[in-house]
Amino acid sequence: MSARLHFSALAAIALVIPGVAAAEPAAHPGLFDRDNLVAWCIVPFDAARRGPEERAAMLEELGLKKLAYDWREEHVPTFEDEILALRRHGIEFTAYWCSGGLTETNRKMFALFEKHGIRPQLWVIAPGPAGATQEERVEAAGRALLPLAAEARRLGSKLALYNHGGWQGEPETLVAITRWLRAATGGDHVGIVYNFHHGHEHLDRFPEAFRAMTPYLFCVNLNGMTPGGAKVLPLGSGTEDLKILAMIRDSGYRGPIGILDHRPELDARKSLQENLDGLKTLLEKLGDSGAPK
Repeated sequence: MSARLHFSALAAIALVIPGVAAAEPAAHPGLFDRDNLVAWCIVPFDAARRGPEERAAMLEELGLKKLAYDWREEHVPTFEDEILALRRHGIEFTAYWCSGGLTETNRKMFALFEKHGIRPQLWVIAPGPAGATQEERVEAAGRALLPLAAEARRLGSKLALYNHGGWQGEPETLVAITRWLRAATGGDHVGIVYNFHHGHEHLDRFPEAFRAMTPYLFCVNLNGMTPGGAKVLPLGSGTEDLKILAMIRDSGYRGPIGILDHRPELDARKSLQENLDGLKTLLEKLGDSGAPK
């Protein structure tokens, strides 16, 4: 069955969930405030190559209060420094890139979460398809993620499936694996982080696809979006940006909103500022009082 055909059923599921269909198409103060914005892809992509203290100070200067932490092997020795620097500057460690699942490196970071009393979301890409049918593939992916879902629950964290292309990044797959894991664990600590820069091929399926994901979203990462355009664009420079922002605003989603760097040729501060400026302009066009100051 094609991805499109799944959405008639998935959208119907979303419409009967309280708070989704009933959301009023009005501005929601707070959703796009700087206090609710999460900086994402600013660690390995920063041309200025900031360390933990410089990065936290930069976020504080920009008025941003949340960081989703992506990393490479070179950053492992400064994991604890990152946590401490963010705390000194009043920045929330909102999410952690949990590549590979229950690796030795990730377990080291989990121990630091416990030591410092923080409970960030764990962002992970689901395993690729294994099975002849959609149902078999979903179950196989869910079973592979069960140990990480159990560890997230033990830590008091949420586990968020991250779209990064492929079968496991399709909206209906993300929803199906999330629902399987919630049923298997008996909890609602598993959900989705949706990245628009990895969702260009989904544009013609919105808003139905977004409505189906909304009840399970833990974070939404924005990006400038133009069909057939560059993967990463500053907010406000894409042809679809105004429409997408209105869709998110009116969807009933109330969680964190991520803004990107992800442009390794630029200083992360410049990328973030461009996106903040673009977001402000877009929200002003929508008449939204939540435009970041």
